[in-house]
Amino acid sequence: MSMKTNKGKEALFTEINITPLTDIFLVLLIIMMVVAPTFQSNDSSITVPEINSGVSIEQKNATVSVTKDGKMYLNGNPVSEQNLTNELVALKAQLEKPELVVKADEKVKSAKIMEIMNSAQDAEYKKLIVAGEPLSKKEQKELDKKSKKG
Repeated sequence: MSMKTNKGKEALFTEINITPLTDIFLVLLIIMMVVAPTFQSNDSSITVPEINSGVSIEQKNATVSVTKDGKMYLNGNPVSEQNLTNELVALKAQLEKPELVVKADEKVKSAKIMEIMNSAQDAEYKKLIVAGEPLSKKEQKELDKKSKKG
């Protein structure tokens, strides 16, 4: 494109008209605003539990670990469901605070955790902490090795 100047010489037209470009971006923005809500989850009645990060679990507490096949360990020692309350009562005297930490594999049924909670309540523990991080495969193997040695 060229245009005549007042001196009669041709000069190049170097300016870009951005008005059509702005119109296109505004249309795209409106389309995205209309379409975006359809990408959201339809079921808003379900709330996913959140885990507070950065809170460490003190190792001086009593810890009940449950493997994926349902075996329970109290501080690394195998324990049966029937004996759990008695073992917790015996261990409570050695603890500073009567607190119990439950670490379970992600495949463990909730009923098993409820049984542990009931045993802790029967043993008069004041606080029960369910660890947000499930029992890892490495921890399960270590517990299985301990139970086979003992």
